[in-house]
Amino acid sequence: MAFYHSLLDSRPSSLYDYSMKIGMMADTYKPYISGVTNYIALHKQAMEAAGHEVYVFTFGDLDYKDDEPRVFRSPGVPLADTGFYLSLRHKTAVKKLIQSMDVVHVHHPFLSGRLAITYCRPAHVPIVYTNHTRFDLYAQARLPFMPKEVSLGLLQTYMPAFCEQMDLVISPSRGMEKVLRQYGVQSPIEVIPNGVDLSRFHNAVPLPRAEFGFSQDDLLLVYAGRIAPEKNLEFLFRAFVGIADVIPNAHLLIVGGGQKDHLEEITPIPAELGIAERVHFVGMIPYEKLPSYLAMCDIFVTASVTEVHPLSVIEAMGAGLPIVGIDSPGVGDSVVDGESGLLAKEDIASYTAKLTYLCLNRDLQKKFGAAARKASEQYSIERTTKLLLEQYNRLTQTTKPIKPKLDERLKAILEEFLS
Repeated sequence: MAFYHSLLDSRPSSLYDYSMKIGMMADTYKPYISGVTNYIALHKQAMEAAGHEVYVFTFGDLDYKDDEPRVFRSPGVPLADTGFYLSLRHKTAVKKLIQSMDVVHVHHPFLSGRLAITYCRPAHVPIVYTNHTRFDLYAQARLPFMPKEVSLGLLQTYMPAFCEQMDLVISPSRGMEKVLRQYGVQSPIEVIPNGVDLSRFHNAVPLPRAEFGFSQDDLLLVYAGRIAPEKNLEFLFRAFVGIADVIPNAHLLIVGGGQKDHLEEITPIPAELGIAERVHFVGMIPYEKLPSYLAMCDIFVTASVTEVHPLSVIEAMGAGLPIVGIDSPGVGDSVVDGESGLLAKEDIASYTAKLTYLCLNRDLQKKFGAAARKASEQYSIERTTKLLLEQYNRLTQTTKPIKPKLDERLKAILEEFLS
């Protein structure tokens, strides 16, 4: 709890003259594990420690027992084993509670985003939106049958109209800000990075390698995150083939879970590539154990190009691991090539060459790891919470202009597009 005391001690008095009621609206929350879930949970805890009341409004299993206060779920239809639920509205009592908030922060633009507009506009509650997802690339990975031009056209229609309804649009990175502009978003955008409780990672005690059958001389690469098509794990496995050929004591740990159908598709690939004994699927672990897993390893690897501002990369940096990734928005916003890690082109030869170079140089691993740990400090939960609270406070003090309804704005854009 040291970092929360730091947050309280350093808070500007003008921001905390009163306690705000802050609503977080999201399409999914715990027990589903994702970067968005962790973002909400960490900032909720930090804001509550600073004296504010933070509520989470989501959908899901009404019988799930939360380990924190003020989480409200409305019923929905589960979408297979994705962790998401489909619903068109919140319960009446939840709707009224949302309308009593001082500010609402929405984290998904389609379901929760539309409901935030519907509920908050009549009650004059300011709405903040953080864009956590590369929807263009997500659509390509999840809906490969849909032509790229169609998915991009839909985004270029919906996102500008949706963001126009927001009182504040937040991008976690400069790279994502540029992508939003490519969608056609003209609303003002504030860049506020994702925050991490770095104390968990700075002070992590490594798990004993012997428990997993590894020696101190083994080189452990780790990927931690969801196992999903957009995470590009097959690319990572194919790049690791070159590492396995050169470094006989190198191992790759995959920490995390995913949907059953994709797991069945991805887990046989290492065997097909002849590296099954060197790739280890750890599975889902409690978030509290993640720092110790990272601290046990030597290098964090990712091949994802769909990131916005990846918490998994920041967490690994906080644990003092050098990063090897692909030079793309999100990862490229977090990692400085040649300083805190190495960034490759999105081709296997380039990635394998960069990763091999770092794997063979233990001194460089330590140098990059130390730089990564230092760089992670700009993403501390104290700093990002302070920036968010400043914006919330500003919005509660500002008279809001009347905005056109979302459906009316979408209709106008479509008419202009088709004319």
